[in-house]
Amino acid sequence: MNPDAREIAGLLLAPGAGGGADQHTLLALEAALDIKVRRVKVPQRAPNAAAVNFVAKQTHRLADDLGVATNELAIGGRSFGGRVCSMAAAEGLDIGALALLSYPLHPPGKPDTVRVDHFPQIVVPCLFVSGTKDPFGKPEEFDAHVGTIGGRVTTHWLEGGTHAPKPSFDNEIARVARVWLVEFRR
Repeated sequence: MNPDAREIAGLLLAPGAGGGADQHTLLALEAALDIKVRRVKVPQRAPNAAAVNFVAKQTHRLADDLGVATNELAIGGRSFGGRVCSMAAAEGLDIGALALLSYPLHPPGKPDTVRVDHFPQIVVPCLFVSGTKDPFGKPEEFDAHVGTIGGRVTTHWLEGGTHAPKPSFDNEIARVARVWLVEFRR
C-alpha cells in the first residue's frame, strides 16, 4: 500500500450541467458505497471560477461535517460536474482522489477542442468511467490525454454506452467505483 495514501471517508458528487443532484447514477453510487456521499448541484452552467469555488466550499463543508481533512475525500461527478471538480483539483484543492463519469473531453464533433489544459496539474488518483460511444470523447482520445495527469489514472469503458449512461449501467459503474476506492491506494 502507498504509505501516503489515506482512507477515503467521503465522496462529493456533482451532476452534469442539465441534471439534478438526484441523477440516477449519482443515486446508485450513494446507495452502493460504504462511505458518506454528498450530492450537490453546481449552480453555474459554465466551468468558471465561481463554479470551482463552489466545489471547493462544498468539499470543505463535507470534510468539516465528517471531521476529516479534505485530502480524505474524493470528489467528482458526471460530465460538467466532474469537469469542474477536476479543475478544482488542478487549482490546488487538496483532495484524495477524483471520480469522473462521462468526462466531457471535448464538445461533440469538435475533437480538436479538448478540455485538458489543466490535466498536468492534477496529482491525485483519477477514475474515468465513460461510454465507448460517447461523442464527448472516445477511448482512444482519452488515451492520448490522460497520461499528462500526475496521479494514477484508472479508466473503465461502458461497452455501447453514450454520454448519458442508461440506468442499466448503474450497477457496473457502482461496482467499478467501489473497487477503485480500495485499489487506488495500492
